[in-house]
Amino acid sequence: MKKRLAILGATGSIGRAALDVVRAGQEDFEIVLLSAHTGAAALERLGTEFPGAALVLCGEGPAGPRIRRGREALPDAIGEAGADITLNGIAGAAGLLPSLAALRARSALALANKETVVLAYPLVKALAEEQGVPVIPVDSEHAAVFRLLEAHGRDRVREIILTASGGPFRRHSLRQLEKVTVREALDHPTWSMGPKITVDSATMANKGLELIEAVRLFGMEPDRVKVVIHPQSVVHSLIRMDDGALYAQLSRPDMRLPIREALYWPELSPFPFGDLDLPGLHLDFEAPDEERFPMLPLAAEAARRGGLYPCAYNAANEEAVEAFFQGRAGFLDIPAIVRYVLDRDWEGELSLESITEADGRSRRIAASRIGG
Repeated sequence: MKKRLAILGATGSIGRAALDVVRAGQEDFEIVLLSAHTGAAALERLGTEFPGAALVLCGEGPAGPRIRRGREALPDAIGEAGADITLNGIAGAAGLLPSLAALRARSALALANKETVVLAYPLVKALAEEQGVPVIPVDSEHAAVFRLLEAHGRDRVREIILTASGGPFRRHSLRQLEKVTVREALDHPTWSMGPKITVDSATMANKGLELIEAVRLFGMEPDRVKVVIHPQSVVHSLIRMDDGALYAQLSRPDMRLPIREALYWPELSPFPFGDLDLPGLHLDFEAPDEERFPMLPLAAEAARRGGLYPCAYNAANEEAVEAFFQGRAGFLDIPAIVRYVLDRDWEGELSLESITEADGRSRRIAASRIGG
């Protein structure tokens, strides 16, 4: 019996990779919902390829009569789709409400939207348990940890080690980083991703968000989640056991693998896009330079302080990156803006209302720093 699948962010990098997986396993999936932000033409083409799918365009732009319009239309469409599994590939905090809508609809959630976990994982976890559906991580690092913990258990794990490519500037000096342009920041050496996440990789904010995500997703103390630079992006994560033994997940840097694993979970399915060859493989590891890339220690601070600090970190970073794209902030202004926002008080209990309020307040404070 085919799994009924909804893909949110279908025209982005995650969505395109997911559709490759679907096309390779057409006998296993039925697409029931596709959403996009502004790619109306691409969404309409997908609607022709998958005529049984409901289509939602969340952002601005002209669209045909078959497409439902507006961000507020997406939760309703998710509730009506009847998906067995929803892949959330939406970028940024905008992915939170669709994640909650999928869980309320008793759909398993394959989660590539890390902000859902960073902002609200206690709420997400409680809702998933109430509805009896799983949350399956899709980020390559967390998908790797998910599988490693399945294989080895959690009880004897001393620490989780996330790998980071280091982005395009890992050898740059602070003086060189001051002059980084948007075009340079979008030229990632390993992964092909959307613009915001590519800049986040260059600043290491993406790895900071993933550190917070790992703390919340796997119930680990912040000082037991480490980051190591691994430019080849072949080792996706490791776990260290109590006896010091390390277990790692290795594969080609291809998002179709963790997406396929999530969509077929709990089953394993042969990967049709090629294997990792070991002969000639060379792997490098180094410690991250937190002075040149302060977004990583800022994320660790937010994870340690808990409460609404991770929410403030994420919102401030989103505002700072948008200002960088618009030429209103430099590359090194991004961590300075986030530091400025985190210096406020973000204590408080997590609720959808408090998260929404903290997100908005963080953005206003960041905007005042950018404008000032």
